[in-house]
Amino acid sequence: MRVFITGATGFAGSHLTTDLLNKGHQLIGLVHPASSHQALPEHPQITAIEGNLMDLASLKKAVSQAQPDVIYHLAGQAYPGKSWEDPAFTLAINTGGTANLLEAAVHYGRPRVVVITSAEIYGMVTPDELPLTEASLPQPRHPYGVSKWAAGKLVDIYWKRYQLPVVEARPFNHIGPHQALGFVATDFASQLAAIKLGKQPPVVSVGNLGAQRDFTDVRDVVGAYQALAERGRPGEAYIICSGKPVSIQHLLDTLIELADVTVEIEYDQARMRPSDTPSLYGSYAKISQDTGWTPAFDLRQSLSDALADWMERTRNA
Repeated sequence: MRVFITGATGFAGSHLTTDLLNKGHQLIGLVHPASSHQALPEHPQITAIEGNLMDLASLKKAVSQAQPDVIYHLAGQAYPGKSWEDPAFTLAINTGGTANLLEAAVHYGRPRVVVITSAEIYGMVTPDELPLTEASLPQPRHPYGVSKWAAGKLVDIYWKRYQLPVVEARPFNHIGPHQALGFVATDFASQLAAIKLGKQPPVVSVGNLGAQRDFTDVRDVVGAYQALAERGRPGEAYIICSGKPVSIQHLLDTLIELADVTVEIEYDQARMRPSDTPSLYGSYAKISQDTGWTPAFDLRQSLSDALADWMERTRNA
């Protein structure tokens, strides 16, 4: 099968790429030299095609060259906090870029498309609204959430207007090896790896440890993306999650135990979010019913692999 991927070198994208290559698929990755931070992996079954999500003509050309059976759209501005620094760019790349990709897919011949949005579209919720489902009311609280909510609305529109077989994936927090800094598990794992290797004092800087979030292993997440490409209903949105609330304190305690170090906890006001929703988790009932997908990795394994990844990175730095 020929597969076209945007965002192939990102966190989830790199795992999806590896999984698809291991299954024997032919991959074509969209690259934009001005913004790509790393190259696609060297492999005989993967090809790079230049294109720009903000340039419809170049995107149409890239998709036509790729001749894909399936498109996975993961590229975009991925940090909610950074969306406040340049809201217009976040909206342009996450929403406008998605619109351009869907236009290119219609122009090429309507291959299957999986658009990745985010559970960040839900914003602040109350305990009686949990677990979140696809029917829950989105109330985004930052430009990133708005951009992903609007991108998801395009899925329904392009199915109804053009019969483009596109589905929306709404992942909650995902964790595992190869994740960049700026996310809670990697921020903890990177500090603990540095402490374990004697590269920083035994002090871990933390934010709000009381919040509860829903964490899914990135390898389960990319498995869900593939399940949606194969069996998801066009025009529909699907939550991808573990279905379990986990406290940030438990995340930290588990990583400290895995690292086998004694540390001091230091609260950093810059990491604190007073408006944090106390608890946030979802239900994966819909994707399970429609595709048979369920998460397989347990949290401890995900954190162990993330810590091992940061040990290697820190050792080689």
